[in-house]
Amino acid sequence: MRTALTIAGSDTSGGAGIQADLKTMTVNGVFAMSAITALTAQNTTGVTDIMEASPKFLKEELDAVFTDIFPDAVKIGMVSSSALIDVIAERLIFYKARHIVLDPVMVATSGAKLLQDDAAKTLQDKLLPLAEVITPNIPEAEILSGMTIQSEGDMEAAGKAIGEAVGCAVLVKGGHQVNDANDFLWQPAGGVWLRGRRINNPNTHGTGCTLSSAIAANLAKGYTLEDAVRTAKAFLSGALADGLDLGKGAGPMNHAFDIKDSYKAVRS
Repeated sequence: MRTALTIAGSDTSGGAGIQADLKTMTVNGVFAMSAITALTAQNTTGVTDIMEASPKFLKEELDAVFTDIFPDAVKIGMVSSSALIDVIAERLIFYKARHIVLDPVMVATSGAKLLQDDAAKTLQDKLLPLAEVITPNIPEAEILSGMTIQSEGDMEAAGKAIGEAVGCAVLVKGGHQVNDANDFLWQPAGGVWLRGRRINNPNTHGTGCTLSSAIAANLAKGYTLEDAVRTAKAFLSGALADGLDLGKGAGPMNHAFDIKDSYKAVRS
């Protein structure tokens, strides 16, 4: 069995973060491991508190994984400070980690800030260049590119600008802000649109975590990047289409309950 490591924060509601990553990787057929960057007190309506892991402890987590069960792919999610980013970058370089998928988590869906101001530059300078692909949504792509994105043409331009600046592939996620769930994948050889359909489901907490984790799982299994993204996108659409409505707020991401059926549907 292939292996994948998620480096991210914990989500008490179970719909995003480490919890979503582990579920997604497991049902996509890889052995999932984790290094936790922070504990968060959150649910589908917001984040109320964050307690970071120390840089020393994060280093010990990463060493424990890489020296025993070397991951075939790595997904990076929430990393809120420069000190933690420094540790991750140094350890990934030291171990020559492969197939790195970076979801640049900067702001939660609820609007809560998850990345300290000084950490944004460290993320761009040290982690982004190590990635095989990064998966920003529209607001994140605007921050990373310094551009305003209001059209598909803007998405293409932003993806190209980010990719050329940091030297990796970029998946700019569209969603309802610009288009109907159409994403743009930029690679040095050129860009391709991955068309989708908008699914009327309020349970979108954790969709970014799920998509990036599925991409990492597919890369671990030997898929090309484009195939890894296409398969992950179909997997996420299946999970959303089979959704349950839970809780008083938006509801946790439904894949915690329906993800296995969605996986079977994609495989068939």
